[in-house]
Amino acid sequence: MALTTRGGGGADQAQPPPAPDASLGFLTKRDTEVKLPRATREPEIRPPKQKITDVHELADYRLRERKRFEDLIRRVRWNVSAWVKYAKWEEGQKDFARARSVFERALDVAHRDHTLWLKYAEFEMRNRYVNHARNVWDRAVSLLPRIDQLWYKYIHMEELLGAIANARQVFERWMSWRPDTAGWNSYIKFELRYGEVERARAIYERFVAEHPRPDTFIRFAKFEMKRGEVERARHVYERAGDLLVDDEDAEEYLQFEIDEAEFDRARELYERLLDRTKHLKLSLKGDSDYFRTNAAELKEERAMLLEEWLKKELSFGDLGDVTLVQKKAPRKVKRKRPLPSDDGSILRMPFTQFFILGENNLR
Repeated sequence: MALTTRGGGGADQAQPPPAPDASLGFLTKRDTEVKLPRATREPEIRPPKQKITDVHELADYRLRERKRFEDLIRRVRWNVSAWVKYAKWEEGQKDFARARSVFERALDVAHRDHTLWLKYAEFEMRNRYVNHARNVWDRAVSLLPRIDQLWYKYIHMEELLGAIANARQVFERWMSWRPDTAGWNSYIKFELRYGEVERARAIYERFVAEHPRPDTFIRFAKFEMKRGEVERARHVYERAGDLLVDDEDAEEYLQFEIDEAEFDRARELYERLLDRTKHLKLSLKGDSDYFRTNAAELKEERAMLLEEWLKKELSFGDLGDVTLVQKKAPRKVKRKRPLPSDDGSILRMPFTQFFILGENNLR
């Protein structure tokens, strides 16, 4: 039997690698990795939880943690969250004096950060140190009186404690700083929660004096209407005067008089609104372009106002008087304006002009 021998006579001679299968395309190393299911992966190794069994171990643990926190705030002294975490850790150890000390140290660094004051006061409240909390709130609002949240939180704490007189005193301190409308409205709602209508009315008087705006007067008038004080509400609207006439909120005033069937008063208000459209406001610019633009706007506004008035008179039924409105409607007159042509002759171009009876200022 004939035997064949391998070249070189060596049985262990290396063979050339097989040619890659062209059908597999180009595979990267990542494509050929074997991925094990999640369940077969080795679990993540975590350090075991430390169990403290005696006071010596507890003291060592606290010493290490305090050193860690002190190193942290030494590196990031201006980071308020680092201070808060430190204080919360001390609170968790029931060492409230140390926690308070951490907050005070933090205030030496960032006393303008109102969130730090909030965290400090909440810590005192959470652990029922009421007088300490009052002290924190008092310092906070004295230093940062323009931060409304501090006032709200301070007042809320006093309300929770049932110290209504104290809450009222805090509100008065806040109002002395002349806050925006939200602060005044919260004070009024506070008094109404306890049935102090007269106090609320007095605050409204101060409110409209501090913020003489159409929306504040309307809110005051609606407050009176809600309590059936029609004459008081009318007096508030009348005090608003030109503020409402010069504002789109005049509709509130008109509707109030119509609801009370005071049609003559409503007509007087319409007359005042119409009177506003007679005067061109040229205080910003004096050029003729602005004059023409403003005049056109006032004419359109007058026409819309007359249309609305006419609808109201029709809705009054037998008590309505549409002739009052019709007399004030502008009349359309066709005229011709002379215009020079290129050859020097004069052309007369037709145009339409509106006239208001007895008034020539909107020509």
